[in-house]
Amino acid sequence: MAKLIDSYYEASVVRPTLSPPLQGDTQVDVCVIGGGYTGLSCALELAQAGRSVLVLEAVRVGWGASGRNGGQALCGYSTEALAAPAKQAGVEEKYLFDLSVNAVALVRDRIRRFNIQCDWQDGAVTAALHARHCRELEQYANALSRYAYPVQLLDMVETRENIASRRYCGAMVDDKSGHLHPLKYLLGLARAATDAGVKICEMTAATKVEEIKGGVKIHTAQGVVHCQQAVSAGNAYLDIDVPWCARIMPVSTYIGATEPLDADMVDNLIAERRAVCDMNFALDYFRCSGDNRLLFGGRASYANLQPHDLTSVIRQRIKKVFPQLAAMPLEYVWGGSVAITVNRFPDIGRQGAMYYAHGYSGHGVALSGFAGKMIAEAILGDSEQLDVFGRVKHTNFIGGKFLRMPLLALAMLYYQLRDLIG
Repeated sequence: MAKLIDSYYEASVVRPTLSPPLQGDTQVDVCVIGGGYTGLSCALELAQAGRSVLVLEAVRVGWGASGRNGGQALCGYSTEALAAPAKQAGVEEKYLFDLSVNAVALVRDRIRRFNIQCDWQDGAVTAALHARHCRELEQYANALSRYAYPVQLLDMVETRENIASRRYCGAMVDDKSGHLHPLKYLLGLARAATDAGVKICEMTAATKVEEIKGGVKIHTAQGVVHCQQAVSAGNAYLDIDVPWCARIMPVSTYIGATEPLDADMVDNLIAERRAVCDMNFALDYFRCSGDNRLLFGGRASYANLQPHDLTSVIRQRIKKVFPQLAAMPLEYVWGGSVAITVNRFPDIGRQGAMYYAHGYSGHGVALSGFAGKMIAEAILGDSEQLDVFGRVKHTNFIGGKFLRMPLLALAMLYYQLRDLIG
């Protein structure tokens, strides 16, 4: 039986009582597989519209990436090259970018509407490590200006005034994005969903999905769910045989949390307490928590192998950015998997009576909840936005189920070398 992750996030919340596992057969309008942002967002919207909804969660809600991620809710996508997906979808690039802005706005709206206390903080910074990054950042800022999206470019002096580190030579400030405590937000969504009438069955993994006449049948270890539509929302942790899973790859990433810092130190570490991520392919990302800890993530593993001494690895990465914190102990270290696609654009669509959303490629805090809302709208009869995403072409990873990770790990060596060269 899978256990809860020993993360700072888990240590800083009080979970509600376990929702009972599914027992026997049941029938609902819609069954959602996965109790993360995507699944709970979809379930909430459907229940508010009067549909009966059951969420199946293999462990506890928020056990996967939704409950242990970096907490950065960012406008945009993992890929900045929107020309290809926009052309395939038959829309303007600005249309796709605006949807990502709406995704962050949805997070903010739900925090207000459901009174979710999740330590929301405005602001995000993208930091450049060398001249090539600065040129790319300027090009991206120019693209954002065409989308009428406001950002601020910083030179080296301004960057070091905003981030107390000599590692960066430039940066871009985005104050429409932000960051939060991901598990507190997730549990707030779960509470809102159950208040709306959603039934959640934890410790209930879907083992098989069958499309049948008039709907879908979902098997679990101790029961079967009969429904008109089903939603696949397990992302990197989905473990059922469905064709769209070949189009994503689980990638491991790791985070460390320091002991609480002095409040003045935190204020001086990152201006306005914004979230930060750098521009390396294997990037570092960090922010300060509501209780003044530095949360520092990175060390992506495309081989899905956790480092032997994870604490030392994270501490060394922190030291490169903030040598002044070299002696600061890490109270928590943990890891988890996110799902990426080949083109780094989310894979969202439907096949028959099955809907799916995954592959947010590191931008899932905002995009996943918006994907759940789009799926709910499609089930309720308005599929305009879902159909846009459904027209974007996605391919399977080369190498199949067993060779795709080793092949991607080899390719990763090239990008790591490129990061070092600059």
